[in-house]
Amino acid sequence: MAAEALVTLTRRQGYQFEIDFGLDTPHVFSDEPPPLGAAQGPTPNHLLLAAVANCLSASLTFALSKFKQDPGTLTAVARATIGRNEANRLRIQGIRVDIRLERPGDAYQHLDRILDQFEQFCTVSMSVQQGIPVAVSVTDGAGRILKG
Repeated sequence: MAAEALVTLTRRQGYQFEIDFGLDTPHVFSDEPPPLGAAQGPTPNHLLLAAVANCLSASLTFALSKFKQDPGTLTAVARATIGRNEANRLRIQGIRVDIRLERPGDAYQHLDRILDQFEQFCTVSMSVQQGIPVAVSVTDGAGRILKG
């Protein structure tokens, strides 16, 4: 049997929506920037980027922990390229997620193996990638690019 995730959105005013994740957590408000909305919350584009970056960061944390490595602090920056399609409609054309580890790469054991497999654990990015290219890089605490 497949698992299910449930999110409820309720329009409050203009383009602002209250988002209830169905959990015992505070609700989030999303909004569009002017001239449509009042920029009173993240846009749907921002929420998608947050979901992809969060999932990839959690997957890297899982993969490091699987090899008994302390992930330490991870920082992820997600960027979307937004442009118009053939029908002149705005679309996300690509996503780039840059993850930075806290320590130098040589401080982690089995890092090559971890970097080869962690993306496969990310439900969100693997699903999104079926329609939007997702590029991922990992940099260590010394600024050295380890992947990507």
